[in-house]
Amino acid sequence: MTHLEKIESQSIYILREAYSQFKNLAMLWSIGKDSTVLLWLARKAFLGHVPFPLVHIDTSFKIPEMIEYRDKLAREWKLNMVVGRNDQALREKRTFPDGKLSRIDCCKTLKTEALRHTLDGSWPRVRMDHASGKYLPDTNAEPYTGVIVGVRADEEGSRSKERYFSPRDKNSDWDVGDQPPELWNQFKTDFAPGTHIRVHPLLDWTELNIWEYIEREKIPVVSLYFDQGKGQRYRSLGCYPCTFPIRSTAKNVPEIIRELKSGQLKDVAERSGRAQDAEDGGGLETLRLEGYM
Repeated sequence: MTHLEKIESQSIYILREAYSQFKNLAMLWSIGKDSTVLLWLARKAFLGHVPFPLVHIDTSFKIPEMIEYRDKLAREWKLNMVVGRNDQALREKRTFPDGKLSRIDCCKTLKTEALRHTLDGSWPRVRMDHASGKYLPDTNAEPYTGVIVGVRADEEGSRSKERYFSPRDKNSDWDVGDQPPELWNQFKTDFAPGTHIRVHPLLDWTELNIWEYIEREKIPVVSLYFDQGKGQRYRSLGCYPCTFPIRSTAKNVPEIIRELKSGQLKDVAERSGRAQDAEDGGGLETLRLEGYM
């Protein structure tokens, strides 16, 4: 069994274990490469059907191609697609692009707050209606008590402190020092009532693993990851005012794999194009302690 086959098997096991142990699960889909690999693994784990909703937090500042890609796959794969948003903040223009907030505070408002209230059902959600292909108000306001997330330990410092099954309090706040041990593939899935669970099936995957798996499985990804002839591409995707491309001539998946293997990006952080990370001291721990992905 190859390394890729081993981590695929482990991730599928985690997905199935989560589905069997926790009620009202949802999966977060950021539309990036990691969460799209996670979505592909979920389809494999459940024989082509994803048995829980896919939740996307739309800041309204995503690169348009990302939203087009999201809706195209949601329709083709018949996904139970749910979208949440901080509509009040957007109406009041309390955002970084409108000059009212710092990048970090904008992330807290449009991502962290929106995620928390979308998950607990206290804010309106919209759901794709496959008959019309449009998003309609979601009549189900039941909270999601657990979410499956595509974070990787090697991507960013605070994520290396996660567990496969990571407890949060009822407000989704994260106590880094209160993480259950996970030794010899023994996982704690019995938590106190009211605990919100984050599940991380990709925790031990690397960026290279992700792209090798995308190549092997021929997974469709957003073309923003590839050089379109300008000598640059996105390595990590987010909101367009705060996300910037890197210098790269990789035009397809095999070329990205060769680029990563060459070592030419070894001194460049994967999220170096995400301006909010620099504003948070080079990491995301401030945001993630309060529930950010």
